[in-house]
Amino acid sequence: MVRYHRVMDDPALISHDVDTDKQRFPHCIVWTPLPLLSWFFPLIGHTGICSTEGVVYDFAGPYFVSVDNMAFGQPTKYWQLDLGKVRQSEWDEAVQKASQEYRGRMHNLFCDNCHSHVALALNLLKYDGKSRWNMVHIAIYLLIYSKYTGVGGFLKTWLPFFVNCWYYLSYHLLFFEQPKPYFNLYLVYNSLATYLM
Repeated sequence: MVRYHRVMDDPALISHDVDTDKQRFPHCIVWTPLPLLSWFFPLIGHTGICSTEGVVYDFAGPYFVSVDNMAFGQPTKYWQLDLGKVRQSEWDEAVQKASQEYRGRMHNLFCDNCHSHVALALNLLKYDGKSRWNMVHIAIYLLIYSKYTGVGGFLKTWLPFFVNCWYYLSYHLLFFEQPKPYFNLYLVYNSLATYLM
């Protein structure tokens, strides 16, 4: 793996390779699981956006954007964006502007959260020709294009969920009859057929 080198004198010499050992993710969107919530819904997590030097900025709570210290632990997944679609100086400027904006906002888990912070940075960049990025787009693109930081990142993301599934299934199989479906398709069909006739 190519190591990250910080060269302040010449931005062209800055390595744009991801270095998971040093936690450097140049021009990436990073993801980490949320305790408890991700253990039951592993697709839900916390995001941040990184500068061209790989420093993580994440909207960690009301009026607070964390710098290089993600609120819920080190990233477990990352999606490296194409810096060729914007200029390097524009990237860092957009990350700074989005972070400054979110330092003045209240955090809302459902409407204005870490995903929204990342979406604002991408909107300022007009990344990929779009200016309507939102938290749903960020979540879907992370799901499709992200890579795990390694075996540890994969385990941190999925192990709690699999343990919960194993516990649920083993508990119900040992102490109860087989889990019953929430609805019976045959009864639903008969009810509809009776109602329509």
